[in-house]
Amino acid sequence: MAHPTQPLQPFTFPPDDMRRRAADFAELMAKRRTVRDFSPRPVDRAIIENCVRVAGTAPSGANQQPWRFVCISEPGTKQRIREAAEAEEREFYAGRAGEEWLDALAALGTDANKPFLETAPWLIVIFAERYGVGPDGRRTKNYYVHESVGIATGFLVTALHNAGLATLTHTPSPMSFLSDICGRPVNEKPSILLAAGYPAEDTRVPAISRKPLGEIVNWIE
Repeated sequence: MAHPTQPLQPFTFPPDDMRRRAADFAELMAKRRTVRDFSPRPVDRAIIENCVRVAGTAPSGANQQPWRFVCISEPGTKQRIREAAEAEEREFYAGRAGEEWLDALAALGTDANKPFLETAPWLIVIFAERYGVGPDGRRTKNYYVHESVGIATGFLVTALHNAGLATLTHTPSPMSFLSDICGRPVNEKPSILLAAGYPAEDTRVPAISRKPLGEIVNWIE
């Protein structure tokens, strides 16, 4: 049976405008940095809503959109998440991570203490829906779940940066405590814990560089 279609809404621009928009956006995104020091300054929920709306436009396998975003500003819930995350992180830094991994992290100055999980005005827990559940309770298969959720997360980080907010992607391992705290069903698996808000005043970040274009692209023309 043919799937219903609708006309594509036009969104193209003249070539000169396209080049300018692409260059301006590249310049904007070049300023994106992960931060670990957040201001407690509140962020309007409407900003978060629209950024999550952007994430929801990401492509997904068979358009099944296998993601769920749990947005948290409630202080008590953020405290519970911090306590549980730091318990896992202490195990990680005490030996669960290999020496090579810890050496790689040393240059970034990270440790088991995660105060940003309480200070940041918003935590967004991104869950991957491993399988769907139909109205009759039967499982339905989702496709390319990991890839789809990863793309949606990239859209979300980009949208938050475009709105003027800083972010930090946090992946404590294991993350099952997030399912319990957020009250999510068994078919959803926590993927990423994202802190979002304004950076603290006088925030400093590691002096890193990004690979130049020539090291990340090959052209076949």
